[in-house]
Amino acid sequence: MVNAYLVVRIKGQADVPYWATTTMTLLKLDKKYRATILPAKDNTLGMLNKVKHYVSWVELDASLAKELIDKKARKSGYQKITADDLKEIGFSSTGELASALADGKATLSKIKLLKPWFALSPPRYGFKRSTKRLYGQKGVLGQNKDLGTLVRNMM
Repeated sequence: MVNAYLVVRIKGQADVPYWATTTMTLLKLDKKYRATILPAKDNTLGMLNKVKHYVSWVELDASLAKELIDKKARKSGYQKITADDLKEIGFSSTGELASALADGKATLSKIKLLKPWFALSPPRYGFKRSTKRLYGQKGVLGQNKDLGTLVRNMM
């Protein structure tokens, strides 16, 4: 049973239809290479399938969530989060926050102190597959089992 998804926007803002832009704005994916963590619900999966030609997603595990929070989580002013910030939102460590996000018990958009997205870089060594095709067609878009390694190259 899936509890949370890690979603990354692969394509940029040019030539994206209005309905896709609106859906990605609701998912907090405004720019290219932005990532977010979403709890698994029926409407979430429907929104992801609607914009599958622009984003890529994978089931989230706690280790990848912990790496993302340690390296890329930011608060207002684009500053790194500290242990005091974690205590303020009710978590004792980044591991505890990561497991809560991976289990779907917490969401980034509900935690007011943190930004609801992670800003990633383009992947080191480039994409090994096409960014214009779905995962089943030898691409990276849509539901992508290899997204974890790709995101680690983007941190």
